Amino acid sequence: MEPEEKKENLSPEGESPVTGSEAIQDDTNIDVADRITLEKDRKSRNAWLHFVYFLRRLFSIRDDTASHAEIRERILGGGHFTGTNMVIMCCAILICCVGLNLDNIAVIIGAMLISPLMNRILMMAYATASDDRASLKRGVGGFLLQVLISITFSCLYFLISPIKEPTAQIEARTTPTIYDVIVAIFGGIAGIIGQTRRGEYNNVIPGVAIATAIMPPLCVVGYSLATSHWMMLGMAFYLFFLNFYFIYLSSVVVLNILEVPKVKTMTVKSWRREKFRMVRNTLIVLAPLIVLTILMGLHKLPGYTLSVASPSGN
Repeated sequence: MEPEEKKENLSPEGESPVTGSEAIQDDTNIDVADRITLEKDRKSRNAWLHFVYFLRRLFSIRDDTASHAEIRERILGGGHFTGTNMVIMCCAILICCVGLNLDNIAVIIGAMLISPLMNRILMMAYATASDDRASLKRGVGGFLLQVLISITFSCLYFLISPIKEPTAQIEARTTPTIYDVIVAIFGGIAGIIGQTRRGEYNNVIPGVAIATAIMPPLCVVGYSLATSHWMMLGMAFYLFFLNFYFIYLSSVVVLNILEVPKVKTMTVKSWRREKFRMVRNTLIVLAPLIVLTILMGLHKLPGYTLSVASPSGN
């Protein structure tokens, strides 16, 4: 029989002996391979972290943000209800009505540029994000008054106007689609980012006012009242509400990302309740649009032109 020590040095297969130095060499090779793998993993992870950091800096909205005090004063001050704002709004309404009546897109764009409605929407968004109930009540009250005056003035204009036939620009404001929602969302993001930058003036708000077209649908509501086109009235008002709501919602989200100070501390429970309300309200607002989209796809929704041309359905 072989000695006990020799048996212990046999390889697992029992074919050739494995010396102590070879065993140490094999362990060293394994350690080196592990270190190389760990080093590669570390470099790959670092490269990914650097890429993510680069993207975050590239699209950061915090770098040139104004102070919270300046943001509050600018947004709430711009949404104040003044006689000057009301005069400018009435001028914008009448200009927009003339543009719609004459099918002149340039005149409509001019009316959207001078309309002060966007400032009031951003004021309500800031009041919501900062949980300022008093400012929110003032903002909602002033906005509803502006909407009522807009509809009243436009209705009076179209009652007096000798041109009663709907133009292409009027009919274009009676077909809400998902694209209007997309424009309103990104328009609201751009608008509130522009209002939270350093400096006194930026040209973002006028551009957002043109892109989202807040004023024209309200004027079409006035036209519908003056000419008794009830289907058009509902569609135009829904388009206006879609634009308003998603500008407001996206602005609230951005202001929360910027961490505007709260008037009072919100508990975790109240914050969850607030997020639930936002999701619920968004689904409620989108529900009619989903139904309209399905009906349009199935060709079951009557054409707007036919509804306008013949309100009685004949």
